[in-house]
Amino acid sequence: MYILPWIICGKISIFILHYSALFGTEPSVVKPDYAKWILDDPYINFAISARGAKSGLDHVGIQVDSEEALNEVNQRLAQADLSAAEQKNAQCCYATSNKYWTIDPQGIAWEAFHSLTTIPAFGKDTSILTKTESCCAA
Repeated sequence: MYILPWIICGKISIFILHYSALFGTEPSVVKPDYAKWILDDPYINFAISARGAKSGLDHVGIQVDSEEALNEVNQRLAQADLSAAEQKNAQCCYATSNKYWTIDPQGIAWEAFHSLTTIPAFGKDTSILTKTESCCAA
């Protein structure tokens, strides 16, 4: 299982230079508007994108290696009576993935996902959940 922080940034080349120096390695994936580092130490899938309304932390996630592991995450959320929005075959971030989205008590969106395949375009995910005053809503 990898933890995913998703950062929205400005000029991507500057951020690639910065994070490559920080992590001591080049990104695993580089696109004109996106880059990610899959690292084993620390165990992280660190992604940056020039797409987004404002710079900074966009959301956090957990990347799992199988549908069974993804279903286990969803079951844990359900057992804790926490809502999760299912998203099957989402095409986003140059990948097709199955996902569950939830919102933490502070209002930060979290995705649990299993990537199925890569795709040639960034794609478009559905809107990320946001926390409202009364509850979590899409």
